[in-house]
Amino acid sequence: MSVALRNAQRAVPVRRAALRRAVCALRAALGAARFDLGLVCAGNALMQRLNGAYRQCPEPTDVLSFPFHQVAAGELPRPRCRDEYNLGDIFLGVEYIHQQCRETKEDFDGVLTVTAAHGLCHLLGYRHDTKAEWEQMYQKEAQILEELNRLTGSRLQPLTAGLF
Repeated sequence: MSVALRNAQRAVPVRRAALRRAVCALRAALGAARFDLGLVCAGNALMQRLNGAYRQCPEPTDVLSFPFHQVAAGELPRPRCRDEYNLGDIFLGVEYIHQQCRETKEDFDGVLTVTAAHGLCHLLGYRHDTKAEWEQMYQKEAQILEELNRLTGSRLQPLTAGLF
């Protein structure tokens, strides 16, 4: 199925083809290749509005995920018809991520990919509200990034290491 990628910001150049390829590989590593996915690259203003509206936190952020299905962590949705083969939408705060990468001297494209992996895990029910949930999500992120690393020769690691 498809990954619909939209760049809704102009502040930071995004290598869309490379990001789409990485997200497709991550989706396949999750066993969800047959599901559609929306991916929006957003600026700080849009991320701030969305974060305020949906999380009551009116600040820009790195990623927001809006699942189409509500599933338990690690479960795949069980669509009843073709229109339900949809994981949901991920909004990547590329301007926010770029600012963080400039401060930490991290590779922007790598962090963007890892952040997309984090968003994908959220679409499949993974959370990090407790230490146990964080550990489960971290393991899943590490697993799918390891598969991406194997395919691409990269050395990406989950960013969630500092939550607990």
